[in-house]
Amino acid sequence: MRRTIAAARADESSVGKLLAAHLGQQGTTLPVASGSWPGYDQVNVQTALDIWLAEPGRAHQLVGLTDYRHSDFGLADLLQDEGWGYGIGIGSVETQALPAGPDGETRQCVQCAIYLTTDPRGAAALLVRGEGGGVEVQVVCTSPGRAQRVIDEFRRLGLEHNVFRGHVVEFGSEVFGHRGGALLSFVARPDVARDQVVLPPDLLDGIERQVVGVARHASRLLASGQHLRRGVLLYGPPGTGKTHTVRYLLSRLQGVTAVLLSGGALGMIAEACSVARALQPSVVVVEDVDLIAEDRGQHPGRHPLLFQLLNEMDGLGSDIDVTFLLTTNRADLLEQALAARPGRVDHAAELPVPDAAARSRLLRLYQGRLKLSLSDAESVVTRTEGVTASFIKELLRRAALVAAEEDDDTADMTDVPITVADSHLSMALDQLLDTRSRLMASIASWQPRPGRNP
Repeated sequence: MRRTIAAARADESSVGKLLAAHLGQQGTTLPVASGSWPGYDQVNVQTALDIWLAEPGRAHQLVGLTDYRHSDFGLADLLQDEGWGYGIGIGSVETQALPAGPDGETRQCVQCAIYLTTDPRGAAALLVRGEGGGVEVQVVCTSPGRAQRVIDEFRRLGLEHNVFRGHVVEFGSEVFGHRGGALLSFVARPDVARDQVVLPPDLLDGIERQVVGVARHASRLLASGQHLRRGVLLYGPPGTGKTHTVRYLLSRLQGVTAVLLSGGALGMIAEACSVARALQPSVVVVEDVDLIAEDRGQHPGRHPLLFQLLNEMDGLGSDIDVTFLLTTNRADLLEQALAARPGRVDHAAELPVPDAAARSRLLRLYQGRLKLSLSDAESVVTRTEGVTASFIKELLRRAALVAAEEDDDTADMTDVPITVADSHLSMALDQLLDTRSRLMASIASWQPRPGRNP
C-alpha cells in the first residue's frame, strides 16, 4: 500500500525528482556524510547551519518534508526517484523555537527539512532532522570528498558560536518534555555580594581560593605545570548556606559556563560534563551529591551514576579548566573514593551553624525593607542558638506576617514597609521553635516496622 501511494505521488514535485534536478543524475551514486548531536545541541546545530548558509557566494532553498515522523530514512533513501516506500512528501517547513540566550532569546530550529545549496564549489543537499531527542545532519555534495568537510565545519561553527558558552544553564524536567523539548535551559547568573555570605572569613577565603582563585590564575598555573581541574565539596546541615555560597561563587565567575544538576536531573551527569568540557572554563554544580554518591558499602552494585561521576572527574586532562562544585547535607554517606581522594575532591569545607555574631548579621541581611524596631535584639540572638540561616530568614518572614496582621489599619498601604517589634519576633520565634521541637520529637520517636530499613 505504501509503495502504491508513493508511486501515485511521484510527479515533478517528488523529493527524489527535486534532488535529482539539483544534484544531477549522479546524485544516487554520491556518498552521504552524516553527523549527529545530542538533543540539547539542536539550537547550536541550527546556529552553525545559519552561519554556513549565509557565507558570501552561497545560495540555498529550504524544502519542508511531510509524513516523516516515526520513519527511519536518510538522504540516500530520498535520492531514489521512484518506488521508495515511505511516502515522504514535500510540504511546509516545521520549526521549533528553542532558547538561545539568558534573556528570552530564541532561535527557530528546523525539525525535518532539506537544504539545497549552490556555491562556487558545486551543489549540495543537506537533510536536517531534529526530532526524537537528537539531531542529525546528512550531506551529499557534487564535489568529491566535500560532504564530510561540511559536517566538520558545522561542528566547528556550532562550538565556536555555542549559545550556552559563558552562561549558567541547567538540566531540568524539560528534558522529558514535548518531543524531547529543550534539554538545557538558561538561568540568570546570580548577583550575590561577599557581605551577603555569612560564613567565617577564613572558611570563605579557602573556598574562593580553590574556585575563583584557580580561575583567575589559570594561565600562570598551566605555565608552571599545575593542573586546573578541581573538586570542591560544601557540606553541613540543611540551611547553613551551601546553595547560597554556590550562588555567590557563580556571581564571581562572570563569563564562565556553569552547568547545574539537581533532583531528577542528576542522571544527566555525562551530558553535563560533556558540555563543561566543550565550553571550558566551566563549573559543574552537583547539588545533594549524596543522592548518587552514597557509600557503596550500603548498597553494593547499585551505583552506576556514582561510577559515571568518578569516571568524568578522573577523565579530565590536566589542562582542562573544569570545577566540580558539590554540595551535601550528609557527608557521612559519601563514598570514600569520591570524598577522600585528591584530584576528585581537592577541598572540602564544612559550613557551620551560625554563631551569635553570624546570627546578628543574618538578621540584618534578611531584614530587607522591614523596619526592625527592637529594644532587645540580643535576646533574639540568644534564643536562636543552634539554628541555621534559613531559620533566621523564615523567622523574619513570620514576624512580618504577625506584625501585618496586628496592624490592619495599614493593610491597604501596599508601599509602606512593615515595622517589626520585639513582640512580633518573640511570637514568631515561639511558633517556630515549638514547631521544630514537635517535629524533631516525632522523628526521634518514629520506629521502623520489622524487616524495614530505617
